[in-house]
Amino acid sequence: MSNFREITPSEFTNTFDMIGKDWALVTAKNGDGCNTMTISWGGLGIMWNKPVAFTFIRPQRFTYGLVENENYFTISFYDEKYRKALQFCGSKSGRDYDKAKECGLTPVYDEDAPYFEEAKLVLVCKKLYAQDLTEESVIAKDETAPFYNGDDYHKMYISEIVKVLEKK
Repeated sequence: MSNFREITPSEFTNTFDMIGKDWALVTAKNGDGCNTMTISWGGLGIMWNKPVAFTFIRPQRFTYGLVENENYFTISFYDEKYRKALQFCGSKSGRDYDKAKECGLTPVYDEDAPYFEEAKLVLVCKKLYAQDLTEESVIAKDETAPFYNGDDYHKMYISEIVKVLEKK
């Protein structure tokens, strides 16, 4: 029996406080397993009359290739006691580590995408749109320059939030 209950996106509150304040994990399938990475940039809102998540991933990240190859991924949020695990997931590569095993996270497989039992909230996301960020697109170069070194710009994904799972 699952420790989560599904709620509708309209029941999901405090959306603007979540990404950036509470660190999150983006998780995607990797063959029969999964890989995850920490995110602290992004947003939640409405686009094309759908609840959406805006997610940004650098192409150099191992998880980037997994998200590129899958139609679904999850964004999951955690209590403060998991801060150390999220720091590990944001500083180590899935090429070198089984992050779930290293952090004591328990993978759970939704029909569309994996997440972790330890999460307090999970957004199951279906990719709708993707666009590479480029230096030419940046208007406020002086404000964004500290975040980039040449060609290491993120790719932006706009994804429909198809399911919201909240810890019971």
